[in-house]
Amino acid sequence: MNANPFLGVFFHWLGGLAAGSFYAPYRAVKKWSFETFWLAGGFFSWIIAPWFFASILSRDVRDVLSQASWRTLVWTYVFGAMWGLGGLTFGLSVRYLGMSLGFAVALGYCAAVGTLVPPIYDGTFTSVILQTLGGWVTLAGVVVCLGGIAIAGFAGMSKEREMPDEQKKASIQEFNFRKGILVATFSGILSACFSFAFAAGAPIGELTRAHGTDALWAGLPVLIVILLGGFTTNFIWCAALLIKNKTAYQYVSATTRPAAPEQGGAQPAAEPVPMLRNYLLCALAGTTWYMQFFFYQMGMSQMGEFHFSSWTLHMASIIIFSSLWGIALKEWKGCSAHTRRLLSAGLALLIVSTIVIGCGTYLKETKKPPATEAVTR
Repeated sequence: MNANPFLGVFFHWLGGLAAGSFYAPYRAVKKWSFETFWLAGGFFSWIIAPWFFASILSRDVRDVLSQASWRTLVWTYVFGAMWGLGGLTFGLSVRYLGMSLGFAVALGYCAAVGTLVPPIYDGTFTSVILQTLGGWVTLAGVVVCLGGIAIAGFAGMSKEREMPDEQKKASIQEFNFRKGILVATFSGILSACFSFAFAAGAPIGELTRAHGTDALWAGLPVLIVILLGGFTTNFIWCAALLIKNKTAYQYVSATTRPAAPEQGGAQPAAEPVPMLRNYLLCALAGTTWYMQFFFYQMGMSQMGEFHFSSWTLHMASIIIFSSLWGIALKEWKGCSAHTRRLLSAGLALLIVSTIVIGCGTYLKETKKPPATEAVTR
């Protein structure tokens, strides 16, 4: 299948829309702790959705995975597990900083590390990217993207300085800037391991194509292994919290268990829990979360030799749509004109960066190699 960079950019935008939107259903979950709804949604994100879509859109999934080398499977899984730690703390970043600032800070680190390290490690950064006009244009798009992420982050910090504590708490109930920044930094660096996991799982994609699957869907079996690693770390952490906080009962109880009353006080009444609604919201959030990588692997298949830029496109798209969600949820209400201009400038740069990267990849894909030009003449 011939690469189509602009179609790839569109797929990455769809993935960014999914990633920037997935947390919204979690906000509507009632009477459940974070670990309860995060793990419930995670079963759909990391187990159910990957197997479902790979089974219906790619051929011989079980045979492909059984034929992959143990080295490929182990490294893909390990990087997936490391990324899972980043994904787990990413949810905490949103809790403490809100969707706008939480996404911007975490994904800023994630974009820089996940985009530049793989091509530097495998040698294509100097042998391919720096040797072509398309490579330089694509690299310029990456730099523009990182600049847009930085400006969006400055807008978030400006908002934090301007908003009174009461207003922060009204839109973000657990707002904590210092804790949120530390968690977002840790999350962003480890989340970049997803890019490494996809590179490690490239042989699985090759096997998938060899079994007759179209290149557009060849990354789906790779996602099964990566997300299994993510599931492992998230399951261990959430299980520990369920035990520590004694919240595992929430999966089966239709009422809350109120805390013990203070001495001499009345016993708080148990409250009803919308069980079906909570499970449906978690299923929606988890599946929506998975769709970011469903479209990511589709977009990556269209980026040709400059597929490293897919990670930048993914990050840019996520920040664009998460910022729009933040605006819709009134997280930026009451901010100064200066802060709103910073946010607008950051989003504009991110949009421009996706177009520049698409143009750079298009230049590489449409340029004829010297041998072909000689034959044509």
